[in-house]
Amino acid sequence: MAKPTRADLARMAETLFRPFEAGGLSLPNRIVMAPMTRCLSPGGVPGADVAAYYRRRAEGGVGLIITEGTWIPHPSASNEPDVPRFYGMDALAGWQRVVDEVHAAGGKIMPQLWHIGQTAKTELEGLFTDTDSGVDRQVGPSGMVGALGVMPRPLDRPATIEEIEAVGAAYVEAAASAYRLGFDGVELHAAHGYLFDQFFWHATNLREDHYGGDLAARTRFAADIVRGIRAATAPGFPIVLRISQWKMHDYAAKLAETPADLERFLAPLVDAGVDIFHCSQRRFWEGEFGTDLNLAGWVKKLSGTPTITVGSVTLQQEMLVTLRGEPSATEPNLAQLLTLLDRGDFDLVAVGRALIVDPDWPAKIRAGAEDALLPYSPAALATLA
Repeated sequence: MAKPTRADLARMAETLFRPFEAGGLSLPNRIVMAPMTRCLSPGGVPGADVAAYYRRRAEGGVGLIITEGTWIPHPSASNEPDVPRFYGMDALAGWQRVVDEVHAAGGKIMPQLWHIGQTAKTELEGLFTDTDSGVDRQVGPSGMVGALGVMPRPLDRPATIEEIEAVGAAYVEAAASAYRLGFDGVELHAAHGYLFDQFFWHATNLREDHYGGDLAARTRFAADIVRGIRAATAPGFPIVLRISQWKMHDYAAKLAETPADLERFLAPLVDAGVDIFHCSQRRFWEGEFGTDLNLAGWVKKLSGTPTITVGSVTLQQEMLVTLRGEPSATEPNLAQLLTLLDRGDFDLVAVGRALIVDPDWPAKIRAGAEDALLPYSPAALATLA
């Protein structure tokens, strides 16, 4: 098959620039800025540079911005002091400036609400100490602690019901703050082995109470929080849930082994009120369950709910490789992406690292100028350009 010309790509790209509407969300196109942790908010407070960074992507033509992960108001949520938090007057004032700047540029924006659960950055032993107050310990369903590339093992005690309910209340509080500040919805980070995913995954949820059980039962923690957010905001306030098969512990891990498993997993979350599923893959073109339909495609097919796909869009190296400090050349995979979008496999396309280095990515794509895209360098993470 002949390589598509600029004119061919420009014609194909029009499918990416069709408006999108679902529930209370109305977007001018199908391009989403993926959440990407930047660790450039000193003391957890997003500054004017963070607001300018997001505004520049809105000016560049992104339809929806999902912010980097932000800590919910619970002491067990975080492990990085310069990742922005979504609580406290100073941090919320910073987020007000962010949302105002993005809206002034004609963009839409949601914060990603995040709790890391029981994860460590390096060595596992000796990191988890309990206190009477619980303030200094991480919280997870079964005391199973893991790290990047390190499978979880029992190093801590399971969270109590009271601790679980307190974390749930913190999520609802953060979402209510986003609603008051004028954000266009919220995304809950429920992927990659973080807290929600620790409840979902059989290897990290060994509970025998109502937060444990089979795959459908293990969604209860997330479903309860989604219902709480809906009650604390408005019927049309969009709730996005980011999910994945893979975990930071094991890239080959599977949350759902079969389509039937996935359907059972999705049903209670849809019933609770999830509006959109953000389906995280390391490479968007990889199919699930031995088919050519990717995770976003299967989720949409089984749930009837709109989905976002993500994973190495127009880049050669997948995200986890570049996290180790390796650069990535561009990859001419746009035609493949647009073909999948046009046939209806998914509704929205999230772009991460390519937008860090090139806020004009949408304009170049619309012009079919795939050959003008910039390669990704990890050096770009040092600033908010």
